[in-house]
Amino acid sequence: MKPVHLLRSCALGLGLLAAAAAQAQEVTLRLVSAFPENVIYVQRLMPWINKVNAEGKGVLQINFLGGPKAIPTFEVGNAVKTGVVDMALSTGAFYTNVMPEADFLKLTQLPVAEQRKNGAFDAINRVWNEKGNMQYLARMAENQPFHIYTNKKIDKLDLTGQKIRITPVYRDFFQALGASVVTTPPGEVYTALERGVVDGYGWPIGGIFDLNWHEKTKFRVDPGFYDAEVSLIMNLPAFKRLTETQRSYLQRQLMALEAENTFWTKFAADETARQAKAGIVTISFDAATSKAFRDRAYAIGWEAAAKQSPEVAARFKALFSK
Repeated sequence: MKPVHLLRSCALGLGLLAAAAAQAQEVTLRLVSAFPENVIYVQRLMPWINKVNAEGKGVLQINFLGGPKAIPTFEVGNAVKTGVVDMALSTGAFYTNVMPEADFLKLTQLPVAEQRKNGAFDAINRVWNEKGNMQYLARMAENQPFHIYTNKKIDKLDLTGQKIRITPVYRDFFQALGASVVTTPPGEVYTALERGVVDGYGWPIGGIFDLNWHEKTKFRVDPGFYDAEVSLIMNLPAFKRLTETQRSYLQRQLMALEAENTFWTKFAADETARQAKAGIVTISFDAATSKAFRDRAYAIGWEAAAKQSPEVAARFKALFSK
């Protein structure tokens, strides 16, 4: 072989090896959402996924598989635990079947940035690693209080005689208020309201328009309580398989996602105004009654947590509370 051809062959070989090495360093993570794709949380996540993929070529990519049509809402947590998928967008209330402690996250009263500083985030991950085979990656929604939405007007904070749709977030509290509770995934709530299967539901201040629930909702009860927790979780073995470069890149992108959480305060205000414009009437109470209502919500929440997992509840309460 002539020297020039030999050089070209070597160059070609080295180029192929370099390309193969680069490809070997890229990992693709499969992600699903426990929320329907038209919900605000997914809408907020999609630009982030696009950014991760655009900037992460050769390092890390995310393949979004879809919402509940890909994996049903209440099966997503187990899919992450067992490695059927690598990542998920979900809320702890949707995977209490995997670990009851997931529901405790609704009781956080500190911003996620502060949780990362005071040890709360690390405490969460110790539990998620051990009991869920998961890594808790990032919280992407904050300042989204839950509310009672109902089609029956009330003049006191009592739900006796009402059938209210719930997830585990509200079960103990709504039952303490006298409600009969019904558990359904979000995709079934509209029909349940339409057919009178339920009189109302629990949901954060934002997002009811995404699901058209405003069409079947007459009243919202103020004040709000707890804080909607929507986060990214990851299968722990898949997380551990990431190289240092991949893990570092993912962490930078996760921190950028959390930095956008300032969005939610204005969103809550905008949604409140939008609900009023849509004809949803606010039922509100005096300051003392409202404070007692919120205090009761947290007292019942922590009492239930202590029954489920005393040591974890005690540890979390010290780190989650103001």
